[in-house]
Amino acid sequence: MASFPFFTFSTNSLILLVLLNLTYLLAAKHSKYASHHNHYHHHHHPLAASNARLHQASNDRLHQAFIALQALKHAIYSDPKNYTTSWVGPSVCSYEGIYCAPALDNPEIQVVAGIDLNHADIAGFLPDELGLLTDLALIHLNSNRFCGILPLTLANLSLLYELDLSNNRFVGPFPTVVLSLPTIGYLDLRFNNFEGPVPPELYQKKLDAIFLNDNRLTNIIPTGVAGSSASVLVFANNNYGGCLPPSIVHFANTLEELVLINTNLTGCLPQEVGFLYKLRVLDVSFNNIVGPIPYSIAGLAHLEQLNLGFNKLSGIVPAGVCMLPDLANFTLSNNFFCEEEGICQNLTSRGIVFDDRRNCLVEKPNQRSKRECNAVLEHPVDCFEHPCECGEAAAFPPTISPMPTSVPLPSPSIAPTPL
Repeated sequence: MASFPFFTFSTNSLILLVLLNLTYLLAAKHSKYASHHNHYHHHHHPLAASNARLHQASNDRLHQAFIALQALKHAIYSDPKNYTTSWVGPSVCSYEGIYCAPALDNPEIQVVAGIDLNHADIAGFLPDELGLLTDLALIHLNSNRFCGILPLTLANLSLLYELDLSNNRFVGPFPTVVLSLPTIGYLDLRFNNFEGPVPPELYQKKLDAIFLNDNRLTNIIPTGVAGSSASVLVFANNNYGGCLPPSIVHFANTLEELVLINTNLTGCLPQEVGFLYKLRVLDVSFNNIVGPIPYSIAGLAHLEQLNLGFNKLSGIVPAGVCMLPDLANFTLSNNFFCEEEGICQNLTSRGIVFDDRRNCLVEKPNQRSKRECNAVLEHPVDCFEHPCECGEAAAFPPTISPMPTSVPLPSPSIAPTPL
């Protein structure tokens, strides 16, 4: 989902309400909401009694929301911007950062459909009572100081479409509770302290965007994944520690951005990367990737940004890659390339931002020393003899060089959402 800078409270409210309506429509498309609340509809009773029950249902649902939001308020240790000062009394739709909308099963009643506390700098934890907010379509909590683990009761949020918990202090293993959310379409967990493997089931969800960068996650792309709907995968600054498996090809029908900066990738890039025919951004910089550039990348007709910098790639830079029609930025600095074919020798003449410093290109300035180059080029890597197996890189043991904890000039997708 697109993010918008909010300049005034009125602009913020207007845009969020539009987003909320769109989110609710998307959630409704994938849910069985009506059957979930069918105990509010009894067509064999008189109309007046039915209306009375619906109004009571509305009161009950707002009362449940009141309980949940008061529990959240009491779980907050610090609220320096006084976001929750207005959270007094049962009129929850007037609370700052809380957004109500017509219920999907009955547009005549209002329910709490969104929480937006982005950039509130709140410290606290998420209480179990949040599971009472069963009408929520979006939760935006980025850029706060929430900590601890996610409550399992979030599994009750059967309409939740957007979950943004980025730039907080959440810990523990990957929060598998998100796998139980039937309508989740946007997941942002970046800039936290989640650790351990990412479950393969994540990629079976109908997610448009997955942001997991800047955690402590491993095994980010499983070898057995059978397909995904994601158009954006951002996994930078984690500890993947293996080679990119050929199973990445299962993302071909949807994937447009793949960002794997500083994930301790090893081994060769598989030819299957070139089968991601919708790809616009490919960034695998600051890793330990070896071997040549897969020539299949020359088939990525929509590719705009290609960053291979700070690896141990070698061989020839193919002219086919340099001739990609939409290419605007190509970085291959700090590798061991020894030759650039054809147009690659003067890409800047096409208006392309190009960086080939610190390689082994004898006719170019700012290159590695002959001694550095010979140490690598005298031992070429045959990627066909050592394919990536089981997501591991046994044939290419990690040779980790010091890397910055915060990689300079990251791809735009990595910056925290400005909401």
